[in-house]
Amino acid sequence: MRLSLYIARKFLIAFASVLAIFALFLMLLDMVEQIRRFAGDNVSFAQAAGLAALNVPGSLYRILPLVVILATLVLFLGMARTSELVVIRAAGRSALRCLLAPVVTALIIGILAVAVLNPIVAATSSEYDALRSHYTKGNESVLSISREGLWLRQGGPGGQTVIRAAKANTDATVLHDVSFLSFGTTGNPTMRIEARKAQLEPGAWKLSDAKIWSFGAGANPERQARFAKTLTLPSDLTRSQIRDSFGAPSAVPIWKLPAFIQRLEKAGFSARQHRVWFQMELALPLLLAAMVLIGAGFTMRHTRFGRTGLMVLLALMSGFAIFFLRNFTQVLGENGQLPVALAAWSPPVAAVLLALGFLLHLEEG
Repeated sequence: MRLSLYIARKFLIAFASVLAIFALFLMLLDMVEQIRRFAGDNVSFAQAAGLAALNVPGSLYRILPLVVILATLVLFLGMARTSELVVIRAAGRSALRCLLAPVVTALIIGILAVAVLNPIVAATSSEYDALRSHYTKGNESVLSISREGLWLRQGGPGGQTVIRAAKANTDATVLHDVSFLSFGTTGNPTMRIEARKAQLEPGAWKLSDAKIWSFGAGANPERQARFAKTLTLPSDLTRSQIRDSFGAPSAVPIWKLPAFIQRLEKAGFSARQHRVWFQMELALPLLLAAMVLIGAGFTMRHTRFGRTGLMVLLALMSGFAIFFLRNFTQVLGENGQLPVALAAWSPPVAAVLLALGFLLHLEEG
């Protein structure tokens, strides 16, 4: 038990060290990128640093499997260099038993990452998007799904328009039971439109069965309201902009993702992308454990055997292969070419089985 705790502690130290190095490196790179991106928006250095600090957790979360395999290499290379692995084997403990501590530690790290770090990343990503929109004068379109239906915002030099619809088609270009609320540059409402249907065409929304209220000083909006069988409302939105406004599924905390998926489907959208992401998040602890097994398979050997550099290179290549295979199956799952469960769980399960087979061949074969 004491030996297992010793190995687990060394693995945690290696993991924290690698994570800190990546965090510092990504922070510096992101600060340079934020300064370049907002060069013409009068964003100060402190504001750019704040944006970078909000964006870095998401970047770290995405490369967590690579951080784990690097921490595994640091752990076992260090133990091999100090001959600790030789002493452990001489004491009668097999290599697979030595692996139990770092594998369990990686599983715990994965569970904590999904349960705790995932909501933190979702919150920082949302705050980053809000600040970025604020610094760009709010000219970006944003779409969200709530219990009240679908909400879409479009901006422009004349102000902003908030759009709410009870239902929409799969790409939000046809809205049903829709209302438009326009605001001027001062932030005051200028017009409200209720329509049975709104369809996005190049350069404008085409409304059917619309009622228009105009707001002005001393005006009676209801008395001066007018009806229109068809109405054209200018818009610079496109289908691709609306699709991009959905944002990544990672912007939704995992605890709220099932309810969000239900609201998304109720609004008429496909939630397949979010279902794939949800399953991949559940499979993350297993993927981290697989990375430990892969890294250990190439480095649980004494340095006197030589070819240490080659073994490290093979371990890194294997880790990158699994990492990119995971991303590839995610794309196939989102496109509907693979079932959701297969797309999310097949890479970590395959990685665990292959790594275990490799370890058994080296240690017991």
